[in-house]
Parts: sequence; structure tokens; C-alpha cells
Amino acid sequence: MARAITTQKKVMWTTLAWCFGLLMFFPILWTFLTSFKTEATAIADPPVWFLFDWTTQNYADVQDRSNYPKALMNSIIIAVGSTFLGILIAVPAAWAMAFVPGKRTKDVLLWMLSTKMLPAVGVLYPIVLLAKWLGVMDSRILLVVVLMLINLPIIVWMLYTYFREIPGEILEAARMDGAGLRSEILYVLTPMAVPGIASTILLNIILAWNEAFWTILLTTVDAAPLTKFIASFSAPEGLFYAKLSAASMLAIAPILIMGWFSQKQLVRGLTFGAVK
Repeated sequence: MARAITTQKKVMWTTLAWCFGLLMFFPILWTFLTSFKTEATAIADPPVWFLFDWTTQNYADVQDRSNYPKALMNSIIIAVGSTFLGILIAVPAAWAMAFVPGKRTKDVLLWMLSTKMLPAVGVLYPIVLLAKWLGVMDSRILLVVVLMLINLPIIVWMLYTYFREIPGEILEAARMDGAGLRSEILYVLTPMAVPGIASTILLNIILAWNEAFWTILLTTVDAAPLTKFIASFSAPEGLFYAKLSAASMLAIAPILIMGWFSQKQLVRGLTFGAVK
């Protein structure tokens, strides 16, 4: 009886998990289907699901109208650059807060987290004026610095949490062996915190990749990433749903590929660890 109840619960939870997963995946599926429709079919009422004339013309129009490779490269440079710049600053900061805490360390951490509650539009005007004064408007370096500053509190908090799990005695033993501060961070602390650093990097790359407010307002052509690329298909005449869906699929395709590859690598690593 106990086994039967357990099996029923497993079936129930599995079914609920699949339903929830399909519900979360539905917007991507609908965007994918719409990208192969004509504009008339895309706005048809009632909506047309699978029985329509599939076309790739929307993807051709998107490629002809915009420079997708350049937008993709800008997104990669901005997301990866802002994340690794943040890591370079956050690792020493998180080390100091975790292993050499002061009387105001917790206050500083809470203050850093509270900056995420500040409306972005509240600092838009000063940043635009500063960027124009420095001559870096519509540049990758501007977005790298701005997105790094936006996500820096999250990076510091995550690394601080991971560093707190590392025994301080290990670092003390490294100091007794003659390791300096640089060697302690690079050769002792960092290798032990690789899983935490990797998860922090992945999360912040996704946050920077999906950032739309700053990337749309601070760029025009030269440094325009994929978010600006998608927004360009919203015109005063209305929304071109089919072309907008095609542009969206081109924008999220790298994230889907990266997620699939990361999952395969994780499964391979777990399998290798289990066999070993």
C-alpha cells in the first residue's frame, strides 16, 4: 500500500512538473511558430497553430533590414566583458568581507543590495550627461561599465556567500607556508570556489544579455546589442509580430544553445564523477 501511494505521488508530481515546464516553454514555442507565419496569419483570430503555410521570409527580411552578426557580437562582448570585469572587482571585495570582516561589513552588504531597489531611470540623466562629456555614448565600453556596476552587488553577494563556506583555517595554513595576499586569492581561494564563481558568471552573463533598459537608451547603431536589434522591429505603425518573433528567435538562440551545452557538460561531469 505504501509503495502504491508513493508511486501515485511520483506520477502526480511528475505530471505537475511536466505541465509547469510546458507552461513555461509555451511563450518560446508560440514565438517560434509565429516567426514562420505571414503577418496576416500572425494576427489571425482565432489563432492558427500548426496548419499554416510555413515561410522563412521573416528571417530573410530581418537579415536584410538589420545587421544581426554585429548585434550578436556586441551582446557577447558586453555580457561577457561586464561579467568578468565585475568578477575582477568582486573577488577581492568578497574575500575581504568574508575573511576580514569589519564592524560595518553587514551594513555595507545591505547598502549594496539596497542599490538594486533604486529605479534605473533615477540615474539615467547623470549617466547620459557623463557619457556625452567623456565621448563614450553609443560605445561598448560604456555598456560594459554600466552593466558591471548594475550587477556588481549581486556578484559580490553571491561570491561572499560562497567564500563564507570555505574554512578560514585553509587560508591561514597558506599564509604560514609563505603565501602572499595575491597567491592566497589566486591559488588557494579561487580554485576552491570555482563552482560558486562559475554559477555567478553564468547568472550575470544572462542578466547582462537580457538587459534592455540601458542597452536601448544608451546605444543607437555602433554598440547596439540584440535587445536594441529586437526593439527596432517595433514601429509607430504597429507591431510586426512575425518579423518581431523572427528577431526574438535569433536573439534567444545563443542562450538556448548555451543552456543546452551547459546541461550536457553538467550531465557529463556528474556521470564521470559517479563512474570515478
